Amino acid sequence: MAMFKSDPERPPQYRRFARETPEWYLDAKLGIFVHWGPYSVPAWAEPIGALGTIEKEYWFRHNPYAEWYYNTIRIEGAPAREHQQEVYGGAPYDDFLDAWTADRFDADDVMALVASTGARYFVPTTKHHDGVTLWDAPGTGDRNTVRRGPRRDLIEEFRAAAEAAGVRFGVYYSGGLDWHVGQNPPITADDLPETRPVDAEYAAYAFDHVADLVARYRPEVLWGDIEWPDAGKPEGPKSLVEMFDLFYAARPDGVVNDRWGETHWDFRTSEYENGLEVEGTDAWENCRGVGYSFGYNRLEDETTSLSGPAAIRHFVDVVARGGNFLLNIGLTAEGLVPELQRRTLEALGAFNAEHGSAIFGSRPAGSLASPSEPPAGSADGRPWVRWTRSADALHAFVWADGDGFIAGAPVELALDPAAVDLASARLPDGSPVTAEAVGGRVLVSGVDATSAAQPARIDFSLA
Repeated sequence: MAMFKSDPERPPQYRRFARETPEWYLDAKLGIFVHWGPYSVPAWAEPIGALGTIEKEYWFRHNPYAEWYYNTIRIEGAPAREHQQEVYGGAPYDDFLDAWTADRFDADDVMALVASTGARYFVPTTKHHDGVTLWDAPGTGDRNTVRRGPRRDLIEEFRAAAEAAGVRFGVYYSGGLDWHVGQNPPITADDLPETRPVDAEYAAYAFDHVADLVARYRPEVLWGDIEWPDAGKPEGPKSLVEMFDLFYAARPDGVVNDRWGETHWDFRTSEYENGLEVEGTDAWENCRGVGYSFGYNRLEDETTSLSGPAAIRHFVDVVARGGNFLLNIGLTAEGLVPELQRRTLEALGAFNAEHGSAIFGSRPAGSLASPSEPPAGSADGRPWVRWTRSADALHAFVWADGDGFIAGAPVELALDPAAVDLASARLPDGSPVTAEAVGGRVLVSGVDATSAAQPARIDFSLA
């Protein structure tokens, strides 16, 4: 599959979809992801760490993704299975669909928070791997949120709220896995090819879902996950080829990610620490949750979650390297954004309100300037620096690392002095600072870069 693969190739039938990624997506920089489903009722997973840092067999048995609860409770010896027995008496997973109320959900309130971050696009899950759809999807009978549980078309509510807020709307759809329809055994290690549905019947079922999403909600981002059933990849009726035709006919400037198998993509994706080799390609996106889970996990706290400053730093690093950041929130079963996650998004929004002009629409500095950071474990106070480039300026974001950095101490920047007008060095409020060329670098004085929580920003006009 193309997902996390460093050198995927489009098969002949998909090559006609290849094109330049639309500028709006490259300019967008920030999206907000939402995972919400019956798994928000138990809201339970072990917060063991980030994807890409843990051995796979241990990962699946102790899965920190709460949205994978349906899979984890079917693994013998998994603590989640024990939790399901002790707390719910081993009840069937679909009991959570009926217990899912969404009784405090207000799409406009959620979208107000999303818009306040500066995010340019919004992507909710429409069907995760448990197979429950958040709209009255064809062929699902009563196993959707219109017929059971919330008894609401949650996707339409999200879509309408996004449109009203001026945020581009996308949809997530799990085409590669459906634990209910597929009736396949749980995934326990490297057995994904053997545990996903690949047949023609499921391919048609998934096609009908995505075609319905495109027709009803006209998303501008089509975010697939895991894979696509093999039987639906060759060209023909109800194929992935036909589905991409439908999507681009509805949204010529729409974009699709790289998780539809090795078929077609407009941008690549990494997830937490997994798939980092795809970063640095023409268009890419890193996604992660505020915590180690995408779905709401009641076991997570500040020790397992991104604080506001940590989210800001990660965001700036991704943007400086040419990527977008898709930051996930997981709603509670009632439909609320957990307070810890809300605080992180509010901090990100406050940062973007001040620095968005140097973030949104920017591009990497390229050869003009280089990022820098102290060696691991260093406490000498040298700053951590990332760069962005707008139409006529370079922007340095400077964080203090360690305890030795003094307010007003000169900041050394890995910047080509000939690339900028040194006399133009300014802080965001317009206050001038002194910049001088020193040995092929630039030394800036008069900058308070003592805070490890918030960066100082220095702007330079291009020469």
